Amino acid sequence: MDIINILPDSVANQIAAGEVVDRPAGAVKELLENAMDAGATQIDLVLKDAGRTLIQVTDNGCGMSDSDARLCFERHATSKIQRADDLFAIHTMGFRGEALASIAAIAQVELRTRQTGADIGTQVVIEGAQIVSQEPAACPTGTTMTVKNLFFNVPARRSFLKKDTVELSHIEETFRRITLIHHDIGFSLTHNGKKLYDLTAGSMLQRICGLFGQPMKERLYAVEEETDIVKIRGFASRPEYSRKTRGEQYLFVNGRFIKHPALSSAVEKAYTDLLPEHCYPSYFIGLQVDPSRIDVNIHPSKTEVKFVDDHALFAILRSAVKRAIGQFSLATELSFDTPEEFNIGPAPAGYVPPEPKISYNTGYNPFRATGSQTHMRMESPEWPKREERTEQPWLTVEADETEETTPTPTTPAVQTSACMQLQGRYIATPLSSGLALIDQQRAHERILYDKFMGSQQAAIGSQTLLFPVQCRFSAADAELFNELIPDLKGYGFVIDAMGGCTFVVSATPAGVNESAIQELFDQMLTDHKGASMQKHVSRSQCLCASLARQMAIKPGQQLTQEEMQQLVAELFACPLAEMSPSGKRTITIVKPEELLH
Repeated sequence: MDIINILPDSVANQIAAGEVVDRPAGAVKELLENAMDAGATQIDLVLKDAGRTLIQVTDNGCGMSDSDARLCFERHATSKIQRADDLFAIHTMGFRGEALASIAAIAQVELRTRQTGADIGTQVVIEGAQIVSQEPAACPTGTTMTVKNLFFNVPARRSFLKKDTVELSHIEETFRRITLIHHDIGFSLTHNGKKLYDLTAGSMLQRICGLFGQPMKERLYAVEEETDIVKIRGFASRPEYSRKTRGEQYLFVNGRFIKHPALSSAVEKAYTDLLPEHCYPSYFIGLQVDPSRIDVNIHPSKTEVKFVDDHALFAILRSAVKRAIGQFSLATELSFDTPEEFNIGPAPAGYVPPEPKISYNTGYNPFRATGSQTHMRMESPEWPKREERTEQPWLTVEADETEETTPTPTTPAVQTSACMQLQGRYIATPLSSGLALIDQQRAHERILYDKFMGSQQAAIGSQTLLFPVQCRFSAADAELFNELIPDLKGYGFVIDAMGGCTFVVSATPAGVNESAIQELFDQMLTDHKGASMQKHVSRSQCLCASLARQMAIKPGQQLTQEEMQQLVAELFACPLAEMSPSGKRTITIVKPEELLH
């Protein structure tokens, strides 16, 4: 019995759609690329419900004829290539001829288009790959593609879509990848009636500032290089503006965003010995390469590419970034303009400068303490106060009987034995059951996490900033951050929206570094978007864990004896003292018999 069948076109198109359009951002990418290939100078993107309900792209490009308007929805219909050799001479964005057919197979699509010079346009309506109607229509020159109810006939795939905030963040990232390198085209993005971006055509630096904020202008320097193999133009961040994540790293080849680990590594290697550990530079770099020396057709999304000269490209790119870093540093350190205060006129005639004299206290003895002698000490951070002592039957903290303690009604003081810091990371303290080795960062994370999680029962104090700090986010992140403000206020932050994507922070919980507030919120949003994909993690758990991890003391931070004792006491008061919020061990007990071996 025969078991092999030819799939119907409708089923084949739905399968192909899974490769090209896996979420709303995939449809946005294909529609924007088609609009650019049409020669548009202005492209407007309108979304509703993060693309689930509506995706509409309007361009002022060349438009399509009546027959092309219908033919463009057929599989493998393309104006970009005629034969296989054309794959290695591609200068356009979309060329596979599957995008519109895939979108039309899983959505309700309406196309309105008119060619330049034509008196009237065409309207085509398609539902589930079936053409419902095609008729003349009055419309401006260019094309408007409207996609409604994405995945309406594939409910299983629609159920896998994430929350609107997550899907919108994917769309926004796709929007950035396209608009950054095509800065000579005007773009706008509107979501649920609110305009998130309105980008005018201009230079690449202007486009970067339009997407990431005006402060980026002072944080970047130009990267330029031109050889027989590649032409490089772009910007990279100054070392002092490195980030904890790789979020702002954009690499383009021939106007197309790509992911290439080797070339990304080339940029980062140019910053060797200039960045702290686990910090990464931001960069926005475009490469122009002979299309015959590159293959962009190895993945449906066209973000993975192969180069003929990948080793040479690596060396050239690293050298270009490294030289830009050196030139920038030299330009900022050297100045040939003499400041006015050093313009000292000539000395009067006959003037003899006096001989310098040295005076000192002959009776000073550095080993004799006096009442007026000043002692140097390291300023310690303000540790969180322990709310309540919880006994741990498996841990017994030894009291230092040589010191007197004065208990308070609500927080009984706990004086631990003398502690010792090891390798700037661990605290060693004796217990009745042996020696406890405590990871100071994980321990502090546990203390802060419990404090934040308990903030609903006990208010957390705030420290008012002397100078309020402005924070700016991308449009999608600004919407998400706005949703989180009520929660953050409960943790001790005082935040006000200033309109657009800017917020002002006027108070924070004790212990927050003012200079790292923007970085703290950026990482918090990244953690929150990742946790939102896990159904078993609540918003409060995610926020508390993220804040605790970023605010905790880090390895290498030296602690005083008092700080170590307080940290140990507060850790032992936590119900789950032995584990950090991420589930890692905070305490290792070394038994006396183990010390003898």
